[in-house]
Amino acid sequence: MGNVIEFRNITKYFPGVKALNCVSFTARGGEVLALMGENGAGKSTLLKILNGDYQQDEGEYLINEQACHFNNPREAVAEGIGVIYQERQIMLELSVGENLFLGRLPSGLFGRVKMDQVHEKAQRIIDEFGLDMRSTQKVKDLSVAYQQMVEIMKAYSRENLKMIAFDEPTASLSDTEIDSLFRIIQKLREEGKVIIYVSHRMAEIRRIANRVAIFKDGCYVGESLIDQISDQELIRRMVGRDLGDVFKGLDKEKEIGPVILEVKNLTSPYLKEVSFVVRAGEVVGFSGLVSAGRTEVMRAITGADPVTGGEIFLDGKKILCKTPHDAIANGIVMVPEDRKLQGIIPRMSVGRNITVGSLDSLAHTMGIMNTKREREMGEEGKANFNIKTPNLEKPIVELSGGNQQKAIVARWLSTNPRILILDEPTKGIDIGAKSEFYHMICKFAKRGMGIILVSSELPEVMGLSDRVIVMRGKQIVGEVKAEDATEEILLTMAMMEG
Repeated sequence: MGNVIEFRNITKYFPGVKALNCVSFTARGGEVLALMGENGAGKSTLLKILNGDYQQDEGEYLINEQACHFNNPREAVAEGIGVIYQERQIMLELSVGENLFLGRLPSGLFGRVKMDQVHEKAQRIIDEFGLDMRSTQKVKDLSVAYQQMVEIMKAYSRENLKMIAFDEPTASLSDTEIDSLFRIIQKLREEGKVIIYVSHRMAEIRRIANRVAIFKDGCYVGESLIDQISDQELIRRMVGRDLGDVFKGLDKEKEIGPVILEVKNLTSPYLKEVSFVVRAGEVVGFSGLVSAGRTEVMRAITGADPVTGGEIFLDGKKILCKTPHDAIANGIVMVPEDRKLQGIIPRMSVGRNITVGSLDSLAHTMGIMNTKREREMGEEGKANFNIKTPNLEKPIVELSGGNQQKAIVARWLSTNPRILILDEPTKGIDIGAKSEFYHMICKFAKRGMGIILVSSELPEVMGLSDRVIVMRGKQIVGEVKAEDATEEILLTMAMMEG
C-alpha cells in the first residue's frame, strides 16, 4: 500500500499577507500530483511547511493517518520527507558522494568515515541516473544542472523516503537530464512513494503527472485528473480575479515621449538576443515565470552580468556598462529583487542607505564629505517617500520591508536617473505600502523617466504598465498593450510553447 499525506485547513500568515488560506487536499502514493498556480499562489509555502522550514499558523498535516509536526527540516527528513527546492542546498566544497550521504556517512573505528563505501554507494546511484559524473568530484566543479541532480539524488538515496516534492526541478536541466529525472520519478511512483511536482511547464505536467491540484491567491481551488482538463481550463482556473480598486484612480502619464532606452539583440550567458525600447514617461512591464530571464535582462543592462552580444542606446547614444557604477553614471539605476542581499546595507543607518548612491556628488575636494548636504538629502528622501522612521540614525534593518524598499528607491531617485528599473518592488510588503509604491511609480513616469517594472504579480504588471513584455526560456516571446492584456493571455504566453 502506498503512502498518503493529507493537508487539513493549512493556513499561514506573513506580515500583511495571508500566504495560505485553509488549504486542504490529499496526496497519495503511487501517483504524481502536480501543484499549479501563479507565482505567489502558495505552492512553495506549503512545501516549506511540510519540510519544517515554516510552521503553519492553523491546520495540520497527516502522514499515513498520523498527525505530524516538524519544527525543522531535520525532523522532516527523519520522517521520510524530501523536498527539492529551486535554491540548491548542497555543500559546494564537498564531493558528490559526501553530499549524497551527508549526516549519515558510514563510519568505523574511532568514528573514521568509510569513504570507500560512500563513493561506492554514491556511484551506483549516479549510474542509475545515467549521469556523466564521478562520486569523488567536488560539487563546485559541476555544472548548475548537475548540482541540481545532486540535490535530487541526495533525497532519492534515503532509505526511509515516503514523499518527495520537486519545486521547479527542471529549470536548469537539459532534455537528457529531464528524461533521467522522469525515469526516476516513475520508479518512485511504482514503489508507492508520494510524488508532489511543482512546475509552470505545461508540457512537463502533461507528461509526468496523474493529477493536478490548482492554487490561486493562497487558496486551494480544486483538482482534476490531468487527462480530464484542458490547458486553457487549467489557466482559467489559475487566474480570473478582478484587479480590485487599488489600480483605479492612479494618475498615469498619458503623453508618452520619445525613445530613451533602446536594447538591441542583448545577449549574455543567461539571455538570448533580447530587444526592446522604453520611452519617456512610459512604464514597460516585464512578465514571465520563475527563471524566464526577466531579472537577467536587467542585470545585463546595468552591468551586473557580463554581456556577450548586442547593443544598448540611451537617448540615441551607444553606451557600455561593464559595472553597475557605469550604469549609474549613464543614468540607469535598478532597485533589485533581493532587498536584503542586494538592496539595503543592513548595518548602516537609514540616512546613509539613502545617500550612499550619491557619495561622489557629496564629496568636497580631497574626498571630504559634505555632511550638511548629506543630512539634507537624507531628510529629503525620508519626507518625499514617507519613510516611517523616528530618525535617520536608526539602523535600516530595523525598519519594515516597505520602508526599507522606500529608502532604496529614495537612494536611486536622488541620482536623477533617466531609466528606473524596479525588480519585484512590492515583494513582501503589505497592501498599504504597495498602494504608495503604485502612486510613486506613476509620479516618476510623469517626470519623464522611463520605468521598467519586473513583477510576478500579474494584476500589478497589468495595472501599472503601458506595455507588457512577456519572457519565456531566457527570451522575449511577445508584447501586449495594456488595454489588451489579461491574466489569461499573459499566462498563456508565459507557459505554452509555440
